[in-house]
Amino acid sequence: MFDEFKSAFQRHNNAHVQLIIINVTIFLVFMVLDLFSWIGGIEFVFNFIYKQFTIPSGLSEFFTRPWTLLTYMFAHSMWDIFHILFNMLVLYWFGRVFVEYMGSDKLVALYVLGGLTGGIFYLLIYNISPGFFGNADMVGASGAIYAIVVGTAVLLPNYTFYLLLLGPVRIKYIALFYVVLSLLYVRQGINLGGNVAHLGGALMGVIYIKQLQVGVNWGGWITLTLDWFKDLIKDKPKVKVTYRSEKAQRSTSRKSTAKASQEEIDAILDKISDHGYESLSKEEKEKLFNASKKES
Repeated sequence: MFDEFKSAFQRHNNAHVQLIIINVTIFLVFMVLDLFSWIGGIEFVFNFIYKQFTIPSGLSEFFTRPWTLLTYMFAHSMWDIFHILFNMLVLYWFGRVFVEYMGSDKLVALYVLGGLTGGIFYLLIYNISPGFFGNADMVGASGAIYAIVVGTAVLLPNYTFYLLLLGPVRIKYIALFYVVLSLLYVRQGINLGGNVAHLGGALMGVIYIKQLQVGVNWGGWITLTLDWFKDLIKDKPKVKVTYRSEKAQRSTSRKSTAKASQEEIDAILDKISDHGYESLSKEEKEKLFNASKKES
């Protein structure tokens, strides 16, 4: 399994699968941690760690852990398996299409931008109308995935998915359905924070693709940052440089000539006769050259 995961991260244009692996791995780690914390009666350990991946609604609390604006988009609810299941299925379907046309770098950039925008929308709306929205933490990749769904639909509106029971459906209608559903849920007060983040991510999906179409890449800084981290952790080959004096080079040349016996020279000449000079290896050419100098 580890080898398969390693291969997934080495494969070209495979960011959608890589993001799924990261999300699922974090979910499984939290699941195991939650179980052992519960068995050991130390639930506070799990709660503390899990809290580092949930973005709080209050600005004062958010400023005590601002990194959650990034980490929340890689974690999911531990009490609703369908939360991560549906998110990862949608990420796979739309992400596969997106990387086919735009590449992995832009998919990761849109994922992060969508998540950041969704988190910012969540913070703004909750703090503008705290009485209406209440107080709650948020977790999940939905804002980032909405950005990919809507971005893919803007890029390729007539691309068709074949859905069970429905048959062929253009992805622009699937994206529209997702956006309308989130708008209805906001109006009905269902998962307010999550659906506000969905709409923020969807908006970023539109803006990101429209900007790319006019030659502006809003996610370039994300790609550069990730490339910098990759270079930082990449194993650098150990290159050993040696300097040889002219005397040492002449000594080596004499040894090569000495090793080239008359039988070897004859064999090299026969090879030239049969296949031409270009058929000789670098070592054979050197032996022939040194032998000719010796005779002269």
